[in-house]
Order: sequence, then C-alpha cells, then structure tokens
Amino acid sequence: MRDVFELAVAVRPEDIDELGHVNNVTYLRWVQDAAVAHWRAAAPAEDQARLVWVVVRHEIDYKQAAFLGDEIVARTWVGTSTRITFERHTELVRAADRKLLAKARTLWCPLDAGSGKPTAVSPAVRARFSTSSGA
Repeated sequence: MRDVFELAVAVRPEDIDELGHVNNVTYLRWVQDAAVAHWRAAAPAEDQARLVWVVVRHEIDYKQAAFLGDEIVARTWVGTSTRITFERHTELVRAADRKLLAKARTLWCPLDAGSGKPTAVSPAVRARFSTSSGA
C-alpha cells in the first residue's frame, strides 16, 4: 500500500439527519474531501494545474454511526490504476476509539484541465499514487 493520507474531520450540526446521526451523504462528502486534500498535498503543482479528477463510481459500506461531537479521521490511499482510472480506498474512523464507521472504494478518472477530456497521467503521478497498474 502507498502512504496513507489522513484528514481530520469534525461532525457539524448540519451533518446530522432526522435519525440523530451523521447522514450517509455526509460520509460520501468526507470521502471526496479526503481524496481532494490528498491530491493537493501530494501532487506537484504542474500536475494539479494540468489535471482535474471526476468520480466514475463510488462503493461505500456503512459500518457504524457517527454523532455530533465525534471527531473523525478519513484515511485514504490509491490502489490500482488503469490508463484512465485510479482506484481510491477510504476508511472513516472515529478518532476516540478508532472504530471503523464506513469504508469506500472510488474510481476516479483524470481529465485534462484544458479540454475536459479523459487523459493519461504522467509516469510520475502513476508512480507516486498507485500501487500497481491494471489493464
């Protein structure tokens, strides 16, 4: 596994649904926030200027509820890649007890920032972020 990137997240009042716990859409937002923060923290400026990323698939498994006042840690890393997709894994854990709240697998596609069309990434980006290349 490549380096795991961690992002601290606080549960806000607007994250709570009518059942009294964090809404599932919020978990998905945290998955995306962690991916974006990881890209911005680790990618060279020229790659950030040249590439934008779009989600082509999310899979998420909800394990336990989070509540107002909880501090969450979003742990993310990139798995395998193909020519134009990168698999990203994310685990959302409660900071206090490290209980797994949700885990996600997302497929991201890199787009050329100028044309908006899918594009291959540089060998440097592939080496930095993915564990191995797929088909």
